[in-house]
Amino acid sequence: MTVQRPPTSVPSNWREDNRAMWDERVPIHVAGDFYDLDGFRARRDVLRDFETAEVGDVTGKTLLHLQCHLGTDTLSWVHRGAARVVGLDFSAPAVEAARALAAGLGHGPERAAFVTGDVYDAARAVPEASYDIVYTGLGALCWLPDIRRWAETAASLVAPGGFLYLAEFHPFTDCLDDATGTRIVRDYFARDAQVWDEPGTYADLGAATVHNRSVQWQHTLGDVVSALAAAGLRIEFLHEHDVSLFPRFENFEVRDGHHRFPAGHPRIPLIYSLKAAKGQGGG
Repeated sequence: MTVQRPPTSVPSNWREDNRAMWDERVPIHVAGDFYDLDGFRARRDVLRDFETAEVGDVTGKTLLHLQCHLGTDTLSWVHRGAARVVGLDFSAPAVEAARALAAGLGHGPERAAFVTGDVYDAARAVPEASYDIVYTGLGALCWLPDIRRWAETAASLVAPGGFLYLAEFHPFTDCLDDATGTRIVRDYFARDAQVWDEPGTYADLGAATVHNRSVQWQHTLGDVVSALAAAGLRIEFLHEHDVSLFPRFENFEVRDGHHRFPAGHPRIPLIYSLKAAKGQGGG
C-alpha cells in the first residue's frame, strides 16, 4: 500500500516563478489561435462533452472556477445557464483578460466575477462563502505542491448539497515515453518538484519568452481521491477517458475532434473526471 504523503521538495520562490511564467504568457494566449477568443465570442462554449454531461444542468446555480486562466471555461458555464460564476486565478493579467472577455460578452461582475488570488487562499479571496458547484479544469493540479491543502480549501467552498467537479489529465500519462506511449520511463509515485526551464508555451511553442522557469508536481489518482474524501466529500463517480485535448504523444491522431492513439494501439486513460458531493448537513 502506498501512503499519501506531501511532496518531498518545495523549492523557494516556486510560486513567484510560476506566476511570472504565467503572467508573461497571458498576452500570447489572448492573441493566439489556441484559445481563439474571437471564435469563443461567437460560439460562447468550449466545454468538453463529457464535462457538460457529468456536471448536468447548471441553470440557476452558482459556480466557482478555481485556477480559471482566461475564463473561457468559466464563461461557458454562464452561457449554459449558471446564475453566477466566479473565476479565481493567481495571475493578475489573466484575471484582467477574463474580466475584459466577460464585459465584451455583456456579463457584469454580478453575473461573472473574476478575482486574483492564490488557490490555497481562495476562501478569503472569493466573494461568497460557498457555491453550488466548485469546478476545476484540465491542467490545474500539477501547479500545486500540497494536494491535501487544495482539497480542504475546495471542499470548504462547496455549499451543503453541492459538489466539486474535477477534470484533469491522467497522471499515468506522465510515466510513459513521449513518442508512442508504450514504455514506462518515469516513476508514477514521484513526489519531488519538477523544475522546468523552457521557452514558449503550449499555445505557441515558438513564442519568444523570458520567464521560462516553472515548478510542477505529480499527484497520483489515489492521492487526489483520498484527499477529497479526507476533506469530507463523498466521491460519487470517477471516470477515465481515452481522449486528450492536445497531442500528448507524438503518434496521436485527431479523430472525432479529439486527440487519440492510432487505431489498433492499446488504449490507456488520458483524462479522468470525478464528482465529489457535500451532504446537506455540510458533511
